[in-house]
Amino acid sequence: SRPMPGDPIGDLRVAARSGGFVGLTFSLLACLEADLRTSTDAEQQEVIYKWMGRYGKALLKLFGLSVTTSGGQFGASGLYPAKDARGRGRMFVMNHRSMLDIFVDLAFVQANIVSRADLSRWPVIGLAARRVGTLFVDRQSKQSGAAVINAMSEALGRGRGVLVYPEGTTFAGDEVRPFRPGAFLAASRVGAEIVPMGIAYGGSSAAFVDESFPAHYRRVVGDAETKVGLAFGE
Repeated sequence: SRPMPGDPIGDLRVAARSGGFVGLTFSLLACLEADLRTSTDAEQQEVIYKWMGRYGKALLKLFGLSVTTSGGQFGASGLYPAKDARGRGRMFVMNHRSMLDIFVDLAFVQANIVSRADLSRWPVIGLAARRVGTLFVDRQSKQSGAAVINAMSEALGRGRGVLVYPEGTTFAGDEVRPFRPGAFLAASRVGAEIVPMGIAYGGSSAAFVDESFPAHYRRVVGDAETKVGLAFGE
């Protein structure tokens, strides 16, 4: 149900979930740091993925996201593994519709997400994104674009998963727009497996189009429940 302007129940949900988001983020970051201190260098990336997955699953519950998946090769952790059988990182590519996409991806995929550069400076979420190895790109800068392609190639070669939204921004509806080539160039450099993903929302209210981020946040966080479909292809 889409909250209407001035809806007091929707406003209460936004306030409660926002507070819960801050508390959850800092508490799980503390758990991650404690776990990393007792882990070997070889174990650290798996530890990061473990806590990213737990964080994502907790965010789904907090924000009322009901996700149905199809396809996919989920490991014991319930996450699609970052590495293929050769030990090389996988490149996950997905359409982009909403801020909620990130919560869903954290809950189901072992990957470092490629994100817009300004997110690194956002309060709370920026700190968490930097700590877990998010790759930031300024799509208006050719220099930044080249740097992130190199960073993606390096991550894939080291056995890390990389998740990118190759449409470049968010769109409404289920039509997939043309892809930017950077992720595929990075994957081809190291021979990485490409895993296509598709996300769809029940109704259109989750789409982040032609509005400010605060307005989008207020709208999707105020919904009682959001139904999501997530499909993995070969």
